[in-house]
Amino acid sequence: MTDPNAIQPSELDQLPDRDPEETAEWQASLDAVTKAAGPHRAAYLMRRTLERAEGAGIALPKLLETDYVNSIPTSAEPAVPGDEAMEQRITAWNRWNAAAMVTRGSKYGVGGHIATFASAAWLYETGFNHFFKGKEADGSGDQLYIQGHASPGIYARAFLDGRLNEEQLDNFRREAGGNGLPSYPHPRRLPWLWEFPTVSMGLGPLSAIYQARFNRYLANRGIKDTAGSHVWAFLGDGEMDEPESTAALALAAREELDNLTFVINCNLQRLDGPVRANFKIVQELEAQFRGAGWNVVKTLWGTAWDELFRLDTTGALVRRLRQVPDAQIQTYQTRDAAYIRQDFFGGDPALVEMAKLLSDDKILECFHLSRGGHEARKVFAAYKAAVEHKGAPTVILAQTVKGHTLGEGFASKNANHQMKKLSVDEFKNMRDLLELPIKDSDFVDGVVPYGHPGADSPEVRYLQERRAALGGPAPARRVHPVAPLPAPADKAFASFDKGSGSQNVATTMAFVRLVKDLVRDKETGKRWVPIVPDEARTFGMESLFPSLGIYSPKGQTYEPVDRDQLMYYKEAQNGQILNEGITEAGSMADFIAASTSYATHGEAMIPFYIFYSMFGWQRTADQMWQLGDQLGRGFLVGATAGRTTLTGEGLQHADGHSPVIAATNPAALSYDPAFAYEVATIVKDGLRRMYGEAAPGEDQNVFYYLTVYNEPLPQPAKPSVDGIDEGIVKGLYRFNTAESAGITPPANAPRIQLLGSGTAIHWALKAQRLLAEEWGVAADVWSATSWSELRRDALEADEALLRGEERVPFVRQALQGAEGPVLAVSDYMRQVPDQIAQWVEQDWSSLGADGFGLSDTREAARRHFGVDAESIVVAALAQLAGRGEVKAASVKEAREKYGL
Repeated sequence: MTDPNAIQPSELDQLPDRDPEETAEWQASLDAVTKAAGPHRAAYLMRRTLERAEGAGIALPKLLETDYVNSIPTSAEPAVPGDEAMEQRITAWNRWNAAAMVTRGSKYGVGGHIATFASAAWLYETGFNHFFKGKEADGSGDQLYIQGHASPGIYARAFLDGRLNEEQLDNFRREAGGNGLPSYPHPRRLPWLWEFPTVSMGLGPLSAIYQARFNRYLANRGIKDTAGSHVWAFLGDGEMDEPESTAALALAAREELDNLTFVINCNLQRLDGPVRANFKIVQELEAQFRGAGWNVVKTLWGTAWDELFRLDTTGALVRRLRQVPDAQIQTYQTRDAAYIRQDFFGGDPALVEMAKLLSDDKILECFHLSRGGHEARKVFAAYKAAVEHKGAPTVILAQTVKGHTLGEGFASKNANHQMKKLSVDEFKNMRDLLELPIKDSDFVDGVVPYGHPGADSPEVRYLQERRAALGGPAPARRVHPVAPLPAPADKAFASFDKGSGSQNVATTMAFVRLVKDLVRDKETGKRWVPIVPDEARTFGMESLFPSLGIYSPKGQTYEPVDRDQLMYYKEAQNGQILNEGITEAGSMADFIAASTSYATHGEAMIPFYIFYSMFGWQRTADQMWQLGDQLGRGFLVGATAGRTTLTGEGLQHADGHSPVIAATNPAALSYDPAFAYEVATIVKDGLRRMYGEAAPGEDQNVFYYLTVYNEPLPQPAKPSVDGIDEGIVKGLYRFNTAESAGITPPANAPRIQLLGSGTAIHWALKAQRLLAEEWGVAADVWSATSWSELRRDALEADEALLRGEERVPFVRQALQGAEGPVLAVSDYMRQVPDQIAQWVEQDWSSLGADGFGLSDTREAARRHFGVDAESIVVAALAQLAGRGEVKAASVKEAREKYGL
């Protein structure tokens, strides 16, 4: 029977063979080896041949997996500089204090994680002592993405270093008093220590890739020499299941980001059990990273295994290691030597003979303790190989035991991620194992003590000397004192005050025109970072291509098809635009790196990321929370905004809720401007607040979200109204009254206040005219540029009242004395304007586009949702009828007249 997977002759014919006889000889040799020595020997020879070919630069597909052994053999490991015994003692203190901190906090029920750092301690300590560059030397230092669950170990090291004290350790996960430590790396909570939030699984690796890429972007644009910066991302093997963890691997390889190293702690366990119970996560990750073009270094076995590998003259041991699933390796960790002899060695005669040469102690040492990630020499060799590798990023797959050194109750147990404390006896056993000078009498009333060898001890001096040699403490976040960026010339903003005359202009286009002017500014123009996920033409940004260039580390190695056109597709090594392809997650990672450059590199950059509004907060709200945590600054622009403005695209493109999600982010200043001059005013104030002279009490660590529309409409001139700029920034101002709009309502006409945001204000303006001309009602129209900022201000007023301070919310001040009820309308869900209802003294009602979007014309969609001008009129009449100010019959008459 023919093998269906065999290559057929017709397929081979497509590969020219200039010497079929030679080919036949090679094939015959392979057949002979297979027959004489078995398929394992044949596979071994083939693998070695392919490795030789790869090493010689012969263009062959790369091997996606290597054997389940260390990439760097013991004989090739470099000597570790420094004092390994001293580093062993430092690591012991860190292990102890990390466990003590979490255990002491357990009495408050605040939780914490012990097992993760216990497995990864040497992965961090080796880096801190020999590789991680600090920020006090030249350059920006290294960027460290610390695995969130390992934070107790980082705090423990900062305690040993004198950067934290016992009171702070005791306030781990208890921050309300002002002297506590956040559970995980949170820059907003501990801004002098943490740079990058990482515990939202998958975002750390994604952000690390784009941070390394942004470092190159800064260098290629001549803004900052980042050659000395290396990005280190510490990850868990379970975390790699998140799609974001591996989403940008190809980008990192494609752009040859050899300034990036992933260190994946392969302790083979995730939160509930094995990562790959019936498979091998290390091999899977190796194939994934190799296939993406990464350099892979496996650090799996400790030196105790060297003897076993020397005894493996037939390859039986390597074959068996390749066969055993991860869950079984975890089981060996908890079983005695007899079980391991039977289960691991017993199925192969060669392994049975090998096991006879091994003592029980040797077997237990290998299978219980000896992992590559637990030995400084192994880890140092891997890190050195990573930083010296050129042309590709490196991933280090370091095998460890989760709960290492914490005792038999922790090591490799499925539940150890949820185990928050050790007993006193377990601590005493741990003390003896780590050989720490802690006395039984130090356990007062059963409370485990913190351990410290003394501020002037050899351990602390060594630790501090090593960090001084590497450029200062780490991790550390530094905001270098830099002068505020000069404000761009007023003319860039003032040009929008006169309106567009008879020309129809969408607010999306108004924003793009504003940016075109701002990037020309001699002082700050180069600091703008335009980011777009392959939709630049949708937003009218193609004119920026030839002037700013699209960033590519390769430059432009081809002649673009549209080179003869004015707005041709121009890529450049120093290009300013980051056009990321179809990846909102990647674009957000770009934005985060650029928005925090003021701290990471001491270079203030002004990113604006423009996207389909539906695909921003809905898809990447977790990253926007990460952005707020990381204290990022910049402009997010939700274009083609609103539920009804995007015709024909339908349910998945019709955004009726992004301001709802944005309002949940404390760092987001969310605006829904209606007119071009409002866009300009908001951007001008945002530049002042985030990059210029912030007012006293203003938090600079905010970012702006602007919704802009693709509906071309006449842009009015900026009204000459006192306090209009304040109203635009704070969220509300009166755009006109019935009288100032040229409408003459009857004397003593009932009056209503129409509040509209974004494109909805145009429906309100039409309704204003209909109400006056057809129903004798006077309506004033207000532009609500930010419902959420009005609410935020009102909440602050409520909080002030609880403190005994009298303060009137701005929305109440603005509407004070306004006659009649209030009717609010937007192109979003009703809960967007309803945010402020409780602080409005007038009778309140609202209209909105609730429900799923649909494909149709704008007019039909607005009629469907009941937000068009005619619907506003009917709602206004109903509100006035309820107050007895118009006849109830008018509501029915209007409904019938307009076909509602």
